[in-house]
Amino acid sequence: MSENLQKRYGFWTAVAMVVGIVIGSGIFFKAEKVLQATGGNMLLGVFSWIISGGIMIVCAYTFANLASRYEKVNGLVDYAEASLGKTYGYVVGWFMATIYAPVLAAVLSWVSAKYTAALFGIGDPGSNIQVYLIAVFYMVVIYILNMIAPILAGKFQVSTTFIKLIPLVLMAVVGLIKGLSTGQTIENFKYVTHDLTSNPLFTSIVATAFAYEGWIVATTINAELKDSRKNLPRALLVGTSIIIVVYVLYFLGLTSSMSINDFIGGGESSIRQAFSNTLGSIGGSTLFIFVVISCLGTLNGLSLSCIRGIYSLSARNMGPVPKFFSKINKKTGVPVNSGVVAFFIIIGWLIAWYGSFNGWWGLFLDFSELPVVTMYALYIPIFIWTMRVMKDLNFFQRFIVPIAAIIGSLFMIFATFIAHGYKAVLIYIAIFLIIIIVGLLFNFTSKKKSL
Repeated sequence: MSENLQKRYGFWTAVAMVVGIVIGSGIFFKAEKVLQATGGNMLLGVFSWIISGGIMIVCAYTFANLASRYEKVNGLVDYAEASLGKTYGYVVGWFMATIYAPVLAAVLSWVSAKYTAALFGIGDPGSNIQVYLIAVFYMVVIYILNMIAPILAGKFQVSTTFIKLIPLVLMAVVGLIKGLSTGQTIENFKYVTHDLTSNPLFTSIVATAFAYEGWIVATTINAELKDSRKNLPRALLVGTSIIIVVYVLYFLGLTSSMSINDFIGGGESSIRQAFSNTLGSIGGSTLFIFVVISCLGTLNGLSLSCIRGIYSLSARNMGPVPKFFSKINKKTGVPVNSGVVAFFIIIGWLIAWYGSFNGWWGLFLDFSELPVVTMYALYIPIFIWTMRVMKDLNFFQRFIVPIAAIIGSLFMIFATFIAHGYKAVLIYIAIFLIIIIVGLLFNFTSKKKSL
């Protein structure tokens, strides 16, 4: 319980925690997509990072005000349960346990394999089976690490938190300075766009949303934060603002290393080439290895969440067979049964991701982005509840910020329909609803047996 935890962290420690939690592998994965989506339009690309980041800020600030008044709250499931009841809390928890976290873990295992393949010159990461075999290998290793040696997995997580900042900072500083000195940065901003996607702004904004994911986790640090009512909103505001600046500078530094035509034409190897152009062949390859390690670090954190996903519901006596999934290994303290099932769910989503590249769905379903935007849809009822219930907040906190968060969330949903097309989104919604209905049936059955 939060009241039993020591209030040991000050404002700047909280800011550092927010930055560390949010910054992950998404920036490496999506920077190239933003440039491709905008057809090389640098202003449009930078604008996309700022807009998506701004939506993150108002949503995070809204949740910060909620978290600072409910210090027993330790996650989004609890926010959902407090606002709309246990059933809604369960739906959010089931979504996170079976769709959100496993999908992101599957995509991150593929991203890690994709950049590994780029190091060794292995073909198209979308359909090349070797890339997926590497992804499965990474997933197995990370899972074994978390299931058998959770302490070692924790140390790996801490070390990768530092490592992931190295390529970001170096490319942001060195890349931008070099680009400005050679004139490449200015030249890229003058680039005349020729090949745009059908909806470049919406496509790039939805893509950047993936890179900003993780901010909701940052709202849970209030339990150990001094004067959390004051410091948590401020820490989230400052921390998320720093993240936007870092992401924009990295994007500028990365794209300043070569011409827009070369970057877009380079395909999967463009980021590695950008690193090499900025820091030399050896420095670029070393930095690219850091990117792979960073991705694996993010995958490690997601795996930790996946392992505990179904368990967190079972601990509330909810979901399928609560007694079975609530069991914890006495030696490691890990919910093994929950973890094993989650592993196969991740593999299932990895297969679905492979199917997207190979036309199984009749079109490309971007599972890296669709579940992320689903979260924004799930936030909206909580934002409305905040305005209705939080009478102790001032007018700005109670109404202006939540309304801005609702508008931002609706914009994300609208942008998703435009960017991905109605057919793709409707197929995803159908899959989402089927999985949610199955989860509700499991929960109904469990309740019936417990009576």
